[in-house]
Amino acid sequence: MVAGTAAHMGAKSAQNAAAAQAQAAPEAPAPAPAPETAESAQIEQLKQLAALKDQGVLTEEEFTAKKAQILGI
Repeated sequence: MVAGTAAHMGAKSAQNAAAAQAQAAPEAPAPAPAPETAESAQIEQLKQLAALKDQGVLTEEEFTAKKAQILGI
């Protein structure tokens, strides 16, 4: 009878340990966003420049020169 109780306690202990480990295991992290491509970075820069031009901070000539620099033309 003692052996049966010990076996039962050992199995119960293993179940508790597995349950505790499952609860403590961190969830898989959400996938990271795709890295920004060079093209999308250029688009963002051009949008910012256009906004500055629209606000009157940049002249048409300054905007055109910086746009050419960003696009490599």
